[in-house]
Amino acid sequence: MSGIDKNSIRERVREDLLGVAIPNAFFHLDLDSFIPDFFGSEVAIERVIWSPEYRNAQVIFITPDDCLRELRERALRDGKIILVTSYGIRRGFFLLTEGIVLGNFKYASTLEGMEKVGVPVSLSEIVELGYQIDLLVTGAGAVCLNGLRIGKGHGFFDLEWAILMELKLVTVDTPVFCVVHDCQVVQDEIEGDEFDTACDVIFTPTRGIPVHLPNKPTLGIDWSRITDVTVQEIPCLNELKILQTKGGD
Repeated sequence: MSGIDKNSIRERVREDLLGVAIPNAFFHLDLDSFIPDFFGSEVAIERVIWSPEYRNAQVIFITPDDCLRELRERALRDGKIILVTSYGIRRGFFLLTEGIVLGNFKYASTLEGMEKVGVPVSLSEIVELGYQIDLLVTGAGAVCLNGLRIGKGHGFFDLEWAILMELKLVTVDTPVFCVVHDCQVVQDEIEGDEFDTACDVIFTPTRGIPVHLPNKPTLGIDWSRITDVTVQEIPCLNELKILQTKGGD
């Protein structure tokens, strides 16, 4: 389908999404700045919770998207270990566990709360903990039926996947869930770039949509795409370079 790309899909979905999106305290409804929560997200999250992948998971990576706040809270109540990134990965990764948050699950599930009661962890500390991530859950601006996620255009989730792949914490078999409103699911199946990380299942308030053979990059970080500015904005990338250098010694 000529003329169909990520930007055109974002624009097509935007009006319908604005009709169901819940404003963010800082960004209001600036959908270029955040992935919003939406009316009915709790029902989509309930579908995630009933999945065998969630029930069997001990360690879950959950993105800091607004639509996943309730999932982060529920996972803490269920005794899961949660790895989450700060907004834009600027302050790296945080670890949330039942013991660390001392029962204040709702506050810990927010972006402000996770940085106050969670534990900041470096990449080397994550590796030393010996965790293997059992499940990743992310939001999206839109998602195609082939599992291709379309975010804000910054590529944060793809970068997070690449970092976790470099650390050998995920494999192509690690399930990836995407939680969105029904209006964010598009029928198009556009071909993504090689570094785009597709999801295994799309969860909405009305259904779970399995994806056949989703694309998951296996090469880790493509440093040719990483600028000095990006490394300055996301300091854990510099740590990753150091770890890779040590690993090559």
